[in-house]
Amino acid sequence: MIRVLRKYRKVFDIGLQNTFVYRWNFLLRSLFGLVPLAGTVFIWRAIFKGTGNTVGSYDYAGMIWYFLLVILVDNLVTPTEDEWQIAADIREGQISAFLTKPLNYLGYRISLFLSYRIVYTLVTVLPLTLAFFWFRDLIVLPKFLHTWPLFFLSTAMAAAISFLIAYTLALMAFWILEISTIVFILYSFEYFLSGQTFPIDIMPAWIQGVLRWLPFPYELFFPVQIFLERVHGAALWTGLAIQAGWVLCLWTLAQIVWRRGIRHYQAVGG
Repeated sequence: MIRVLRKYRKVFDIGLQNTFVYRWNFLLRSLFGLVPLAGTVFIWRAIFKGTGNTVGSYDYAGMIWYFLLVILVDNLVTPTEDEWQIAADIREGQISAFLTKPLNYLGYRISLFLSYRIVYTLVTVLPLTLAFFWFRDLIVLPKFLHTWPLFFLSTAMAAAISFLIAYTLALMAFWILEISTIVFILYSFEYFLSGQTFPIDIMPAWIQGVLRWLPFPYELFFPVQIFLERVHGAALWTGLAIQAGWVLCLWTLAQIVWRRGIRHYQAVGG
């Protein structure tokens, strides 16, 4: 077991070194990532002026604080080009090397994903700190101590869901030469249904009821709701259980798609 962990630790270290080369790209990406936040502030300011003091259960300060947290969680959990790299490994035949080595490809990609997230998060500390400082008067920290570990647990599961969706989608490259259309369609759903565009709880109740059983809200919206302490009691524990269930389901699906993909790959002479 220790020997296995050492192998993935080595992959993790290599990922850190390779990713750190692109630290300036990450910094510029994170800086330009604040531009949509500025647009969001102006849009919601206009909306609140036109509709009154609240939209759903949010006031203006609460809405902006929500989007700041969305940016924070998004930086922590969202894969950075992982699906394109996986698809390239398959398309260019590099996946063959993993069939003859005692290295699990999913474990390999998870190690790289974690290294990417750490470097990206460290690089984005400065622009995020500036954004949080600018809106410091709107920040409201959790009142209860137990909120913090539950938030971190939910964020970790959100990262797992985001990664496993990207990983499984990228495995479609075993059958489809170009996966970009599928990726962009899925990302459109994620962007809209994960709470990145607006809080899901301002939508009609029946839509919220449907989304509750989909994986998308658990990538961003649910961890943020935990931090904001807007979900409590049975709803909180049910949400965590559903989130954990999606992690398990997506992990199982990833294993099934991988096995079938490898059989297809070998059958056509990969």
